[in-house]
Amino acid sequence: MDFIVGLPRTQKGYNSIWVVVDRLTKVAHFIPVNTTYSGAKLAKLYISRIVCLHGVPKRIISDRGSQFTSHFWEQLHDSLDTKLRFSTAYQASLKKSPFEALYGKRCRTLLFWIQTGEKQVFGPDIIQDAEQQLRIVQENLRVAQSMQRSYADVRWRDLSFKVDDHVFLKVSPMRGIRRFNMKRKLEPRYIGPFKILEKKGEVAYRLELPPSLSDVHDVFHVSQLKKCFRVPCRVQWSHHTEAEPIWE
Repeated sequence: MDFIVGLPRTQKGYNSIWVVVDRLTKVAHFIPVNTTYSGAKLAKLYISRIVCLHGVPKRIISDRGSQFTSHFWEQLHDSLDTKLRFSTAYQASLKKSPFEALYGKRCRTLLFWIQTGEKQVFGPDIIQDAEQQLRIVQENLRVAQSMQRSYADVRWRDLSFKVDDHVFLKVSPMRGIRRFNMKRKLEPRYIGPFKILEKKGEVAYRLELPPSLSDVHDVFHVSQLKKCFRVPCRVQWSHHTEAEPIWE
C-alpha cells in the first residue's frame, strides 16, 4: 500500500489517494482519502473497501515506515475485533466459532481451502481447479518477472559522458526539493538539462547547477544522469521579462 499526496482538494474534501495492490493478482484499488485521517479511520476504511473483497491480509508491505505499518495493523485488529466479535470469536460451549457452526466451515479466503479442509465441503474437483488456477497465476508472475529481468539486462550498458555534454538529472534521490510545487509521485522524474563541467573519477560528474539548487552538492553518480541529445538554448519571448526565458 502507498499514498499519493499533495493533490488538489476535491469538493468532498479529499486531497490524497490510497493505493492498495494485491501482490498475487495485481488487482489495484484507489481509495480517496484525506491526509488528516487517523489510523483508526484508515483501518475501518480498509475493512469496508478491501477486507470485504479479499479477506484479512497475511502481510502488508508499505514504504511509509515500520511505525505506520505497526500502528495500522494495531488499528486494523482493533476494528476487526469490534466489528466481527460475534462471528469470529471462539465459543467454548460450541467448540468452534459461530461462523463455523453456522456455515460448517471456517471463515477463510479461497487461497486457504486446503488448510481448512474445504475438500470435504466443496468436493475435490472444485478445489483442484482453484489450485490449478492459482499455480497458473504464480507461474505467469514468475515468467513475467524473468522476462523483465532479461530485458533490463539486455538494455543495460555502461554510460559515459564528456565535458560540455548536457544531461538530465534524476530528482528522486534529492529529497526535500520542491522545485515545481509538486510532491512525491507527481514530481517530474528528471530536471535540467545541465552542462557537465568535470568528470570525477570513473562514475561521477560535476554539473553546472542553477542558483535555485545552490544548496545541492553538484557531483552526481552516472546512474542519476540521462543524456540530452539536443543542445538546448534559452528563448526570450516577447511580452516576458528578462527573468523568464525558457529552454527550447
